[in-house]
Amino acid sequence: MRFVYIFKFTNLSNLIFQKFCRTMNKLALDLLDLLEISLGVDGHNHNYYRKLYDDAVSIVRCNHYPQCNKPDLTFGVGPHCDPTTLTILYQDLVGGLEVFMDNKWKSVQPYREALVINIGDTFTALSNGKYKSCLHRVSVNSLSPRLSLVFFLCPKGDRELKAPQELVEKDGKKEYPDFTWGEFLQFTQKNHRADENTLQLFTKWLLTSKNCNA
Repeated sequence: MRFVYIFKFTNLSNLIFQKFCRTMNKLALDLLDLLEISLGVDGHNHNYYRKLYDDAVSIVRCNHYPQCNKPDLTFGVGPHCDPTTLTILYQDLVGGLEVFMDNKWKSVQPYREALVINIGDTFTALSNGKYKSCLHRVSVNSLSPRLSLVFFLCPKGDRELKAPQELVEKDGKKEYPDFTWGEFLQFTQKNHRADENTLQLFTKWLLTSKNCNA
């Protein structure tokens, strides 16, 4: 288990931050267990998802959105789905996170002791499309800056990712090809910036690349 972050810390704050990372990682793995149960994955595939992330290389990011004199002309972050597996977000009380539901944007009311959990594109593929990644964006305002702390659960770059075979057999179809997180990450950094269509475009790109190399 490793975490990727770029900050300058004192010794004490570094220890606190490392504890935060370990706690978020444990929570993310527990959430994977619950998702696995909800999908009916059991038998010889018990703990299938947890095993994929035993040596996870996750990302932690602190976001600062300054106040903006013309908030109607821009976004803190434009509409997108996270390409990662799970996102655990702690936000301050300023607000600004919005999710797309029922064909319209809805604000996510912040609560002091609450975390926001998002499904990412990688888990959409791992669930064979049963769970959909969350389309979201961040608005800004003219009165106050906004802070958030985000944990992104990611597997090792060379770990092969695919939906459990018993889930594919239940569905009667494999919705996404096998891939590695390294391939997906490279696609989002070099070929296509993350948005609501990233997973579909990555799937086409991956299949085309494999056919060309066959």
